[in-house]
Amino acid sequence: MKQVIKEVRPESIGEEMGFEPGDAILSINGQTIEDVLDYYYFLEGTEIRVEVETLDGELVTLEIEKDEDEDLGLVFEEEFMGKYRHCANKCIFCFIDQLPKGMRSTLYFKDDDSRLSFLSGNYITMTNMSEADLDKIIRYHMSPINVSVHATDPELRVKMLKNPRASELMPRLRKLKEGGITMNAQIVLCKGINDGPQLERSITELAAFYPELRSVGVVPVGLTRFREGLEPLEKFTKEDACVVIDQMKPFQDRFLKDMGTRFVHLSDEFYIKAERELPTEEYYDGYVQIENGVGMMRLFLDEAEEALKSLDPGRQRKGHLSLVTGKAASGLIKDVCRRLEEIYPQVQVDVHVIVNHFFGEDITVTGLLTGRDILEQLRGLDLGSALLLPGNLLKADEDILLDDTPLADIGISLQIPVHVVKCSGADFIRDIISCTEEI
Repeated sequence: MKQVIKEVRPESIGEEMGFEPGDAILSINGQTIEDVLDYYYFLEGTEIRVEVETLDGELVTLEIEKDEDEDLGLVFEEEFMGKYRHCANKCIFCFIDQLPKGMRSTLYFKDDDSRLSFLSGNYITMTNMSEADLDKIIRYHMSPINVSVHATDPELRVKMLKNPRASELMPRLRKLKEGGITMNAQIVLCKGINDGPQLERSITELAAFYPELRSVGVVPVGLTRFREGLEPLEKFTKEDACVVIDQMKPFQDRFLKDMGTRFVHLSDEFYIKAERELPTEEYYDGYVQIENGVGMMRLFLDEAEEALKSLDPGRQRKGHLSLVTGKAASGLIKDVCRRLEEIYPQVQVDVHVIVNHFFGEDITVTGLLTGRDILEQLRGLDLGSALLLPGNLLKADEDILLDDTPLADIGISLQIPVHVVKCSGADFIRDIISCTEEI
């Protein structure tokens, strides 16, 4: 199997060694490269031997000296050197199944690939993995692996994932634990299905895999308005969220005493729904579940507070700006902006809370807002001198929103300059200030 090079990064070892687009790597240290995991594993070390087939068909063997963890600076035609693995499940809570028709095709792709878990932090169910796949994870010591658990009861997990192989979870977690693989777990909580006693069972049984399984994140199911023909699911109410928070606290207290970690963490959404104050930084055990929406708002708030404290009130600024946010983060965003206005009285930041009509009003996170909802709800308003949009609204590598609305179209339609603000607290403050004038 050969891996074809698409790009050679400037000033890299690859450029120095004469690699060119169209060349193909056949092996490293005599080992065939089947996927990206093989590539990174065999790339380790200070001296490697690479067999290359050049674009014109010549076979060349290169002896390369490099630093231990230094990359060659090569980008391949197939990012993972093999096709993505599709999800084999029909999860009753799958968000992709709740998307409307007619959106861009990439949004409908369901991945369940251990390579994405290792390289990008994606969560996987492990239902499409073979024993050989597990052996490779252990052999290459791929850590951490993030696992979508949802329930440890085999019958319930099969019911939720609609896949008979979902029952094989616990033996697979045990094998990874015995292999010394670090793991994180996720539970998407569905009201009346895997909550209550089932949630307690899952947390108790997962705790037996500590310390290799270092954390469990619990997030409420997200429900759009496009659920016709899907399993009936209920949204979590304020009272439901309070029950979950109170139910998990004794577990967290016991784990903290016995293991030195709270082990199980609830996503920010539970505290917002319950209208309770966000926990302090110490609660999140170093933000081990930050990519799962656990502690993201607390981290943002603390970073923003530090940034606000560093501002110099003696160097005043002025400006009238508008900022877009979803309902979930609106209270926090408004508080931060009011603090900024207290420091700079001639700065006005109007926070516009956009209701998600596209997916449904129960979807309140900022990252799922669409261009059409923003345009419909801001058109005709006095937005000041600039409109600020959070960076998580945009597709990763393009200035396009979730519904394919180009960023430029928003500025043209609303006749206002549009600026993207980063999502860390410090960058958020810095980006807002950059849109004001010093006086």
